[in-house]
Amino acid sequence: MLLAATWDASALHVVLIGVAALAGQLTVGWSNDLVDRDRDRRSGRRDKPLVTGDVGAATVRTAIVVAAVVCGIASLSLGARPGGLHLALVATGWAYNLGLKRTVLSWAPYAVCFGGLPVVVSLASRGEPGPWWILVAGALLGVGAHLVNAVPDLEDDRRTGVVGLPHRLGAARSIDLATALLLAGTVVTVVAPTGGVDVVGLVVLGACAALLVAGRVLPGRASFRAAMGIALVDVVALLLRS
Repeated sequence: MLLAATWDASALHVVLIGVAALAGQLTVGWSNDLVDRDRDRRSGRRDKPLVTGDVGAATVRTAIVVAAVVCGIASLSLGARPGGLHLALVATGWAYNLGLKRTVLSWAPYAVCFGGLPVVVSLASRGEPGPWWILVAGALLGVGAHLVNAVPDLEDDRRTGVVGLPHRLGAARSIDLATALLLAGTVVTVVAPTGGVDVVGLVVLGACAALLVAGRVLPGRASFRAAMGIALVDVVALLLRS
């Protein structure tokens, strides 16, 4: 929604983009919980309502159907091209839930969805796909986010049969690769729009460099937190540059 507002989309389009994105994400998140409920039960995930019994599987299925209908209506209300692309991105998220997360290609849905969503927004707001660098920066951010997000649950995932890219790399290498990808996304976001580095770019690069150093120097989960911080800086930089 912020990106749509930045690109001067109408109020109606901003709302429709927000509703479509939220409903699509709900279908992906809820379907993931439904597919993984047995795994989550074996891992003792007491934060999951399906595991604790606070919510039944039938209720989740109904919610998924409702969210999917809302997502379809809101997406197609944006137009055939942006709406069709958004529904394809949601389907990619479902593909991750239904099997890709267990393979070495677990990163691919994140690259496609994070890179593709700005294209949806641009098509809906401006009628054209938008600059190439936003797609590239989004894809780099998505893969980095996947690697970082998976690290806390690596052992539980392995025990229950999920062996995606982060599980094959291990925690340390996943964080290292995520940091490199996020920093690459920062450089693309800073340099590509202007063909150089201006004051904003210097501030963004300085912030990411400070986070990188902190992640390497401080103990404990500092590298994980630093990677998350770089991801946040990348999102802010993308909004400032777009």
